Amino acid sequence: MKKIQMVDLKGQYEGIKSEVDTSIEEVLNSSAFINGPMVKEFQSSLENYLGVKHVIPCANGTDALQICMMGLGLKPGDEVITVDFTFAATVEVIALLNLVPVLVDIEVDTFNIDPVAVEKAITPKTKAIVPVHLFGQCANMEAIREIAEKHNLYIIEDNAQAMGAVYTSKNGQKQKAGTLGHVAATSFFPSKNLGCYGDGGAIFTDDDDLAHTIRGIVNHGMYKRYHHDVVGVNSRLDSIQAAVLNAKLPKLDEYNAKRRASAQKYSDGLKGQENIVLPKVTGHDSITDACDNHVFHQYTVRILNGKRDALMQHLSENNVPFGVYYPIPLHRQKAYADARYKEEDFTATNQLVKEVISLPMHTELDNGQIDFITKLIKNFVNK
Repeated sequence: MKKIQMVDLKGQYEGIKSEVDTSIEEVLNSSAFINGPMVKEFQSSLENYLGVKHVIPCANGTDALQICMMGLGLKPGDEVITVDFTFAATVEVIALLNLVPVLVDIEVDTFNIDPVAVEKAITPKTKAIVPVHLFGQCANMEAIREIAEKHNLYIIEDNAQAMGAVYTSKNGQKQKAGTLGHVAATSFFPSKNLGCYGDGGAIFTDDDDLAHTIRGIVNHGMYKRYHHDVVGVNSRLDSIQAAVLNAKLPKLDEYNAKRRASAQKYSDGLKGQENIVLPKVTGHDSITDACDNHVFHQYTVRILNGKRDALMQHLSENNVPFGVYYPIPLHRQKAYADARYKEEDFTATNQLVKEVISLPMHTELDNGQIDFITKLIKNFVNK
């Protein structure tokens, strides 16, 4: 059995080496390293893939979130509701813009933002909601959209972990994650489902005016060289990263299908264990038979009865990598602690930080590796 890795970017590269190398060589030969033809090609291809009017590439996913908020004209003191159980970038940009982050709890079974908690947190100062499609599964966007419409709020999707996921509404309408709100941000960090070989990000919207504003913001506030019409930043996707993404985008659905098949293999191997709670795919029992609402950026299980940390040690001793996303909730982070937050408002989050563990998940994972991992886990939790 080959070495088990949390993410196998080298193995993935070997499968698309000719496409990636040719695409990068084209950039090198053109020397159009910033906003070159390769970036424009990727932008157009991603617009077609998502079915969205505007894709604005930028330097990274954190910038993408910040620029969304700048583009919407949010002002210091405005409140932005987001989830307590996520990576810090989501709340970091709120604080950087002198907005007020309002953290809420999650649904314990999906790990995604709890719409009931969102509605309870709304005040006259609330201007936006940032749902995070955590681990690759879309949040309950129908409920979030109803709340946003009722209270006249913006929806900014954090789509960093769910590129390629498809949300199916109760009426059967299907939309790609990232096209379900007013604007969305994503990351192309190398380990993402669609990742480049450095930093990269993008913003999506169907709003023509908002897209125009954002295009200025990402380029120092310029629409015409040396004419600065809005306050902007320097946040552009470089052409070499666009070249990598152009090679990968046609394979994204295939990659996500591989992730779902691996997730099903994990679930088949771990089912029936009283100390393990498997990932829930909203509305479906079988992962591979489900709609592609979940693209498994991470395969995350819950280990009950206080056995998670001991399992971590056991996996390490057997050279099996893992991740804990996330070990400390945002409301307990020094940078974001606030007297407004009460521990009883974060029961699901406080429980999950003690239970979650993410197992290796990538496109090169094979059945033998998954069998080894699941047997190792079952033998341990049943001791």
